[in-house]
Amino acid sequence: MEKVGILVISYGSRAAAMIDAFVRSEDYAPRLYVVDKQKNPFNVKRAEKHTVISDFNLKAITRFAKKHKDNIDFGIVGPEKPIIAGVRDVIEKETKIPMICPTRRYAIEASKIAQRQLFQKVAPEVNPQFKVFDPKDYSSTTQAKKSVYAWLKELDNQVAVKPDKATAGKGVGVWGDHFNTPEEVFEHFISNYEHGPVIIEEKVEGEESSFQTFCDGKRLVPLPETRDYKRAFDDDKGPNTGGMGAYKNAGDILPFMTLRDREKEIEIVNKVFAELKGKGSNPELRGVPFYAAFIHTSKGPKILEVNSRPGDPEIMNLMPALKDDFVEVCYNMIDGNLRKLNFRKQATVVTYKVPPDYGGYATKFPDRINKNEVDTAVDLSGAEKLVEKNGDCIRVYPGSMELRAGENFALGSRTVAVVGIGDDINEAREKSLEGIAAIKGGALWNRNDIAIKAHIKKSVKHMEELRRR
Repeated sequence: MEKVGILVISYGSRAAAMIDAFVRSEDYAPRLYVVDKQKNPFNVKRAEKHTVISDFNLKAITRFAKKHKDNIDFGIVGPEKPIIAGVRDVIEKETKIPMICPTRRYAIEASKIAQRQLFQKVAPEVNPQFKVFDPKDYSSTTQAKKSVYAWLKELDNQVAVKPDKATAGKGVGVWGDHFNTPEEVFEHFISNYEHGPVIIEEKVEGEESSFQTFCDGKRLVPLPETRDYKRAFDDDKGPNTGGMGAYKNAGDILPFMTLRDREKEIEIVNKVFAELKGKGSNPELRGVPFYAAFIHTSKGPKILEVNSRPGDPEIMNLMPALKDDFVEVCYNMIDGNLRKLNFRKQATVVTYKVPPDYGGYATKFPDRINKNEVDTAVDLSGAEKLVEKNGDCIRVYPGSMELRAGENFALGSRTVAVVGIGDDINEAREKSLEGIAAIKGGALWNRNDIAIKAHIKKSVKHMEELRRR
């Protein structure tokens, strides 16, 4: 087998899934050089060299890459922070290691306003009504307030409030979920406006899907559709999170979608790609330049946002189902030879297990927390035995978890993901929950309704109603 050195910039279960795909290669012998946010036990076990750079400092990452550049053939990036900061630009300039992620110039998720303006230019039909509120355009907060209230009146208060930058203030807020009066909308708005521009856009009704692509600079290759569960608690209650789980159907589309929905998504994203790519090839876009959150409405699909990296958890639905050798896929992205990808005709379900305070769970449901397990080590051995027994049906990917003196401890975010794989969604869901139940310690908890039949039926019925309007 041909040896190949791979630099992986990692944070969370998403990168663990990509590393798992690399090590399952049948044609290559990967040697992994991992830059991690923390000492992830999955990555440590599989890495040739492992280092922790918790703040993703570009100089420190580049020093690690330089040190091992003679043994590294290419690199890949999972999290958005280093992509937005320009990690590819710096590493390729300093080391000549080809990186699989967009350059800083094409990190489209850096600005929600720039996204909306781009869509308005090339595919205005995907934009909800929106208005930008930039502190530079208003002489006082009072003046901005008058404009906000006028816009709320025009949209009958049915709005979503989004900061331009992902780290500003309280983040995204939606009418009916995060606020129920114009005063509450303005309170949420001002908490973000103090940090910079804010978008207030029309709240749209529909069913969400996650559309991801791989790109070699010449073309986009669409990946199967997935559905994410953002809300913290069962029945889609509680605050938004990074994603508590997701599912993929056995085919390319979700149960509530039509083939025309899929074709329209591909058409829209290719319009955006053509605008950014320009004529010929544009290698700066290789990787996952477009991970689009679509919402399917009575008027067709609209875009909620676009990211410039693999989805978390959505990429975990896809990596175990990829039939092609992931090392070869990466080489094809670098060489500009990426073609159609092949996936197993299987469904996958991802469920996350998370720490007590995540999503405000311990405050909302204090009686459900096992107080004796708080801050104890997390035992993955039961789940790992399930993987050893039948790895074709289950994968376990530690995320916000740290290895300390031989034991695993949960950190503040999503601790560990379990991917169930089956012939249909229900079978995959059962496998995922079986793995989740086998993980002990840390007072971890999870949603129990990811990909449940009732939720999927509700989505199907909702879309049928919307199409009749």
